[in-house]
Order: sequence, then structure tokens, then C-alpha cells
Amino acid sequence: MTATGREGVGLIDSSAPHAARVYDYMLGGTTNFEVDRAAAEQAAVLVGGMDRIRSEVRANRAFLGRAVRWLIHEAGIRQFLDIGTGIPNDDNVHAVALREAPDARVVYVDHDPIVLAHAHLLLKDAPAGSTTYLQADFRQPEDIIERAGAHLDLTQPVAVMLVGLLHHFRDTDAPGELVARLLRRVPSGSYLVVSHLAGDIHAEGYVEAGEALDEAMEEPLVLRTHDQVAAFLAGCEPVEPGVVQVDEWHPPDARDPGLDGWTNPLWAGMGRLR
Repeated sequence: MTATGREGVGLIDSSAPHAARVYDYMLGGTTNFEVDRAAAEQAAVLVGGMDRIRSEVRANRAFLGRAVRWLIHEAGIRQFLDIGTGIPNDDNVHAVALREAPDARVVYVDHDPIVLAHAHLLLKDAPAGSTTYLQADFRQPEDIIERAGAHLDLTQPVAVMLVGLLHHFRDTDAPGELVARLLRRVPSGSYLVVSHLAGDIHAEGYVEAGEALDEAMEEPLVLRTHDQVAAFLAGCEPVEPGVVQVDEWHPPDARDPGLDGWTNPLWAGMGRLR
């Protein structure tokens, strides 16, 4: 299965910062506008500069790669449902998964017209049948699972990847219930992977930076505590070491030197659905 094409791409608003483009800039990408760069730089001033921000978002991407490799080699997972994909990069789920297991299958989900416009780049090197992209909204989890079922075998375990997604939903969106509704539609033995900006690590600067981005961007940005993030994994058996700072989840051999001893303000964890 190949990409869905560019049908349904909406107008791209370059007048206000956009979460996917801001994150792309923080990763060092080029799919962003001046308004996105200005919002990112404004937030970076509050937390020690853009070099630190870039190290932190790279750590989040590195966690995604470690999680995919663990799922393949330790859990035998071959199916991935990545919701909130974001703008393509060279370390997306399918790039990691297919290196480790050529029989892996990946479904990407995003509702963002900007991401849809670049979906052909995300999938350009994927072998036919391995990877597809759906334009869908996390607020409609049953629709996501139903459509993903055309590409994944939902009688077999699936890794549901919510990496850097849930902090874009306010409590009024009931993100915990949306997660639970997703998990009710996948089989026992599936896994949930979560990373989330922390509201209780370096709280003073990061809460202020988060509030600035929340006010500036089209999408919400909500920082949460360790316990609030861990609650998203309710109903799952925690995978060791539980919900920890993103660098501490099966830590890499070497930390990004840009962090220079700085503890990363993201929580990350994984659980196995009972």
C-alpha cells in the first residue's frame, strides 16, 4: 500500500505558528515559516536557548527509535499504528522498523493538511505494501482503528505509538478516554508507547514556555506531571523501567552532548495491553 496522495489537502495557513512546523524547526528541518521559527525561538529563550531545545526534541525522536527496536526484538511486534505522525523525517517509525524487520507494517495517522501534503515524502522509500498514511483525527479513535484494519491484522498485536501527541489535547478533550477507546479496539498483547512534555521537570521555565506556545500556536500545548502521563497507560502492564524521563527509557549508550547534563523535560513510557 502506498500513500493516499494529496486529496483533501486544505489551505495551509502561514500567518500563525503551527505545531508540526514548529517541531520541524526544532528538529532542524526546513518545512516551516518565519512565524513558526519566531514562536520556537521565543520559547527557547525561556529554557536556555535553541540548542537545548533541539537536543531535547532529538532525544524524543531517539526514544521513538529505541521503542520501535525494543518492540521488534523483545516483544516480536511487527505492526505499528503511529498517530500524530508529524512532518516527515529520516527517522520515522517505518524507517526504523523496516531496517530491523523487513516484514513490519506501519500505518501513519495525522489530521493535519501540512502533514498530508508531505506524506509522499514520508513513504517514498518504503517497500510496496509495508506502509500507508491515513488522514484522520485522534478524537475519532474508532474511525482510526476501522480504517487501519484495512492495512493491519487486528487479530494480532499492534504497537500504538502516541509519541509527542497527547500534550496537544486539553483535559476538556478527555485524552485519557480517547486512549482507552483506542485500546479497546486492539487485541490483548498490543503495546502503547507514550511521550509527553513534563510540567514538573524544570517547571518554572518550561511551564512559561509551554504557555507561550499554547497561546501562539493553532494547536493547544498542555504540560502534564509524571502521574498524569502515567495515567494514560492505565490498563497496561508497564514495561520496565516504567514512565521515566525520556533519556532514561532504555537509555542510549551516549547522551546528546547538547544537553550537557541537563535532564530532559519529557516523560516517556510503554505498556502491554492485558
